[in-house]
Amino acid sequence: MGNPNRAKAEKGLMRWIDDRFPATQMWEDHLSKYYAPKNFNFWYFFGSLALLVLVNQILTGIWLTMSFNPSAEGAFRSVEYIMRDVELGWLIRYMHTTGASAFFVVVYLHMLRGMMYGSYQKPRELIWIFGMTIYLALMAEAFMGYLLPWGQMSYWGAQVIISLFGAIPFIGPDLAEWVRGDYLISGITLNRFFALHVVALPIVILGLVVLHILALHEVGSNNPDGVEIKKNLDENGIPKDGIPFHPYYTVKDIVGVAVFLFVFCIVLFYFPEMGGYFIEAPNFEPANPLKTPDHIAPVWYFTPFYAILRAINFSLFGLDAKFLGVVAMGAAIAILFVLPWLDRSPVKSIRYKGWMSKVALILFCISFVVLGVLGVLPATDGRTIVAQIATAIYFLYFLLMPFYTRIEKCKPVPERVTG
Repeated sequence: MGNPNRAKAEKGLMRWIDDRFPATQMWEDHLSKYYAPKNFNFWYFFGSLALLVLVNQILTGIWLTMSFNPSAEGAFRSVEYIMRDVELGWLIRYMHTTGASAFFVVVYLHMLRGMMYGSYQKPRELIWIFGMTIYLALMAEAFMGYLLPWGQMSYWGAQVIISLFGAIPFIGPDLAEWVRGDYLISGITLNRFFALHVVALPIVILGLVVLHILALHEVGSNNPDGVEIKKNLDENGIPKDGIPFHPYYTVKDIVGVAVFLFVFCIVLFYFPEMGGYFIEAPNFEPANPLKTPDHIAPVWYFTPFYAILRAINFSLFGLDAKFLGVVAMGAAIAILFVLPWLDRSPVKSIRYKGWMSKVALILFCISFVVLGVLGVLPATDGRTIVAQIATAIYFLYFLLMPFYTRIEKCKPVPERVTG
């Protein structure tokens, strides 16, 4: 039996805290009395895994800053010092670099799940907007962090990406100079990227994650059937097809976490550079403004958009190819934000949508992967043509969505979740 005096003391302590801070109410609202659909499947692991990786990135990042020197003279040397002389520094650094790629893997799969099951449709538009803003902030965070090791690919990759701002008419050159903080990429650029990567953007991302979760818990989670469980309540006002998030899904998520950590550790201990895709070979050389690498390409998670940029090799209406490429690359990200208003389907889930939506989503996924592969490879005439076709498919998926989702025949959606 438990100690009754101890139980009484704990209850008294919680009452004292609750009178001053809504701890119990928050626990109930977001965990023990937050009812989630009972038919979550494999695809619903990736949201919690994204949170896990975020924690990993923050903790390992804090540890790395303790030994990192954010200067042009000391950055590369300090990374080598971390890898060779700091106790377990190699492990912390590889946890951070592997975590960066893992973050984008789980986020891309999380976004795909949202697109499959219509998690952006009414009333969840704001959840999608917050999620896409997190994705945009993650891209900025990853780009800023990529410069910090001050290796060859870090330096020249940043040089190429920042130079794209110069393609914007009128303000471009001044904007590029403002981003760099100098006429060329220098220690000033490194220092400001360090400040943004370590302080500003993590605060923004954490705030957006909180808003994303609050918006989700306000309207409730979607499910593979796209059925609103709040429409079927029992006599106590509890969804008939819902179960408390805690303990059911907190325990279930442990399975996903265990499998993820197993794969993560295999990569971490055996393939931390992943054949040059996670850490490129030129990044083991210190940055040299006088020596250009044979092939400059961003990290794999940016390559679909980089391939779209390179696919635009023609001028139009007096606008040069470089500017049009920048516009296309920006539009490829921006169009994701308006997805909730492009989908006119009366059903949410891909399970009940017509064949047009299913084919369109498959083609979209193929085009995204093809663009990602092409973005890693040096451009050739043949690859550019393939990239142009994949870019067209990418944009047509969104631009034609209002038409094919409206005219296609959908299956009837069940009243209750099917499990």
